[in-house]
Amino acid sequence: MKTDSILIVGGGPVGAVLALSLQQKGVAFTMLEARAKGASHSDTRALALSYGSRLILEKLNVWGAVAQQATAINTIHISQRGGFGRTKLNAADHNMPALGYVLPYGALTKALDIALNNALSSELAKPHQTSEILYEAIAGDIETTAHETKVSFTQTGKINHLASPLVVVADGGRNFGEIAGVEKGTKEYGHDALVSKVKAELAHDNIAYERFTPTGPMALLPNGERDFSLVWTGEKAKIDALLALDDETFLAQLHEAFGDRVGQFLSIEKRMSFPLKLSRLKSTANAHLVIIGNAAQTMHPVAGQGFNVGLRDAQTLADSIVNTPQAQWGNAEMLQNYSKLRNRDTRGGVMFTDLLVNLFSNDVIGLSGLRGAGLGALELLQPVKNVLVGKMSYGK
Repeated sequence: MKTDSILIVGGGPVGAVLALSLQQKGVAFTMLEARAKGASHSDTRALALSYGSRLILEKLNVWGAVAQQATAINTIHISQRGGFGRTKLNAADHNMPALGYVLPYGALTKALDIALNNALSSELAKPHQTSEILYEAIAGDIETTAHETKVSFTQTGKINHLASPLVVVADGGRNFGEIAGVEKGTKEYGHDALVSKVKAELAHDNIAYERFTPTGPMALLPNGERDFSLVWTGEKAKIDALLALDDETFLAQLHEAFGDRVGQFLSIEKRMSFPLKLSRLKSTANAHLVIIGNAAQTMHPVAGQGFNVGLRDAQTLADSIVNTPQAQWGNAEMLQNYSKLRNRDTRGGVMFTDLLVNLFSNDVIGLSGLRGAGLGALELLQPVKNVLVGKMSYGK
């Protein structure tokens, strides 16, 4: 079956932001979501949103629905273990209400789903309802041709097919790059990230901590009144050992690695881990096919860039679609223009996070002093801070 609407594969936050952006502009879409309706709403994993991502959600009239569940990051404190030098980034210095926010994944997906379903319900009053969301629709083969892209998917045990002049893959949980025949460059760090939520003795005062250690970066992000979302990275063997510890011993080792800035760590929730890698498709746009978000590029979690880059992918692509005549959707000119618009941000995000990991996560003799001097100098260089905050907030 052929559709004239934009076909979106993946209904997570990136796909939903794209769909809602298109709906607001009167562009029809069909979304294939592998999960059941509302399945992600109870997911408590923490998301780190930049201030620029808040602006995207405000534009979609979604931010108000999640603002009460979001914890503001007003200050980012950057330091290294076992060395001098530190720097702070403050929202007030950049005329921003906050540098970023931490909120549950489920809260965001619920707000986006409600907004989308309300939008689709309003379309029922129109003569022709054009947009739709197909839940429990698991995409399979993706085949591009000179004029369209075809997607096969399974729903309720039946295999279906859809063809569209422009298919957008926004499902970061699947390796659609290989399915679509798009070449990918991948770098395995050999490290894992341990994630959890910890309660501290002292209030966080809306400060996020990024601490570089010889074995890998660790981050504590304010999440609630005295709670922090923890991301602790390191070699897989080290992370496996940390996962095996009882809570009391783990909290003691966390305190040893992090220091006394928030007092003692009092409790920790369930610990989980996942492998870290850097990957980026050599081309994210190819013959009536665009790949966005984590499906297009996967970054190290240091500096919290990956998810926010994906939202900017969705926003830019929506604008490109709206500003392109329907007869030209997915053609070479449109895709080249979109790629040019996104290349600086996505490539810069990959290089930025990789540089931080390589520079700060090692014990090379003499490098600790240079890193400390660099952090100390950064504290005094407001123009450099402006560039750093601009990159983290808006991808510029």
